Amino acid sequence: MTKPAAPKRHLATSPFKAPVTPAPKHFAVGDQVTHDAHGLGRVIGVEDGIAALVDFGPTRVRVLSPYAKMTKL
Repeated sequence: MTKPAAPKRHLATSPFKAPVTPAPKHFAVGDQVTHDAHGLGRVIGVEDGIAALVDFGPTRVRVLSPYAKMTKL
């Protein structure tokens, strides 16, 4: 069994910019959202830092953190 690769560290003398970690997204019950695959929806449940349950009309989807394809309107 192999170990997962460790993240590369940024050297202070590097001519390239340090990688930026995006701020985590937070959603609250009642927020209107849009999702790349499912369209418009409303948050109906939140598991802090884990997932959000979103009602997209005909379907309800549990969207996992980091919510890459979902944005708040």
